[in-house]
Amino acid sequence: MNETFYPSETRDFELAFEEKYTRALINPEKKIVICELLADYIPIEDFKEAFHRIGDIVKAGDYEKFIFDKRSLRAFHQPTMEWYFIHWKREMLDYGIKTHRKILPDEKWFEKMVQIAKAQILQTYPDNIIDQLDIKYCDSIEEAINI
Repeated sequence: MNETFYPSETRDFELAFEEKYTRALINPEKKIVICELLADYIPIEDFKEAFHRIGDIVKAGDYEKFIFDKRSLRAFHQPTMEWYFIHWKREMLDYGIKTHRKILPDEKWFEKMVQIAKAQILQTYPDNIIDQLDIKYCDSIEEAINI
């Protein structure tokens, strides 16, 4: 398993669930949900299942910030990103998640793929909600929590 978290970064968070591909942590007081991917590739159906579980957590609580730690990924899958960006984020916005912090793998090609995919998604889905979201890329969980 990929151990990305350090106790100092998440000492105030509790484990919501951990599966083969994902780990979710929550802090209701800070209104933050963290999702850490644990594998270099996540099949889309497993990804959707995990994000439906995270969605249930968001719906049952009062959360405003979602931190998505993708550092373990070594493969980029456009349909997964599209589903996450267009469907999941839209639904979560209705439940208060406006702030998104993302931590990408160090590989520059991955960042480039994200930029290309995002541009394609924005062009394909002109009714997207990106202007309603606060999205920033971070280098660590600690940075993502604090900005």
